[in-house]
Amino acid sequence: MSQAEFDKAAEDVKNLSKKPTDDELLKLYGLFKQANFGDNNTDKPGMFDLKGKYKWDAWDANKGKSKETARQEYIALAEQLKAKQ
Repeated sequence: MSQAEFDKAAEDVKNLSKKPTDDELLKLYGLFKQANFGDNNTDKPGMFDLKGKYKWDAWDANKGKSKETARQEYIALAEQLKAKQ
C-alpha cells in the first residue's frame, strides 16, 4: 500500500456521511498514529484525562506493528466504514 492510498483513505474517513462509532474512531486513530509515527513512546496521560487516555491506549495497542501493516489495516478499516454508508 502506498502513502498516497493511505492519504486518500484518511481523507475519505473525514468525509464519511455517517459518523463512525467511538470504538471505530479509536481504532482509526491508533492505526493512523502507528502508520505515521511508529510505536507510542509518549507518557500515558493522567487518570483525569479520559479522552487522552483512550487515544493513548488505542495507539499503544498497535505497538510492534510496522508502519506498512498499520497503513494496510487503516485502509481496510476505512473501506469497511465507507461500505457501511
